[in-house]
Amino acid sequence: MPKITRDSLLTLEAYAKSRKDFRAQVLAHKKARTAHLGDHLTLIFEDELTVRYQIQEMLRIEKTFEEAGIQDELDAYNPLIPDGRNWKATMLIEYEDVEERRVALSKLRDVEHKVWVQVEGHAKSFAIADEDLERSNDVKTSAVHFLRFDLSDAMAASLKNGAVLAIGVDHPNYAASLDPVPDATRASLIRDLR
Repeated sequence: MPKITRDSLLTLEAYAKSRKDFRAQVLAHKKARTAHLGDHLTLIFEDELTVRYQIQEMLRIEKTFEEAGIQDELDAYNPLIPDGRNWKATMLIEYEDVEERRVALSKLRDVEHKVWVQVEGHAKSFAIADEDLERSNDVKTSAVHFLRFDLSDAMAASLKNGAVLAIGVDHPNYAASLDPVPDATRASLIRDLR
């Protein structure tokens, strides 16, 4: 997938005018790109549109219009766009109660390395987590992680030929799967593959 460039972004003024419609488009798009694994773990699979929205929102919130600041946002978010042979996802660990979340995050250390995708007929592909910086420590994991799932040419071909897709997490303190992945999500993810 192509990376987002400075020239392809809207100015703050132009974005303000189109934000409502663009936001609605992105939220509808994200529905098919979201996978809930049990009650507390959500994967949002990123692509050019979701990342473009995030960059535009950050520029709007921070009122960034200088070239260096815009480039910083591009440098931070462009790595979240899949490259045609992988999927990239934001993983959220969600507990409404603060104390329950604190306890859960301490029990879920390394969960980011236990998340997988599996194409029917192929081995699980476990996530490569947080390539930009470590988000876990000896005490707890973070509530947000950035994951990459690499797919072989054979896996991509199988998916394009109708193979079932499953997503899951195998952690001693949290196990859940989505098997099979709903058709709309599977179709959206296949569009990321070249």
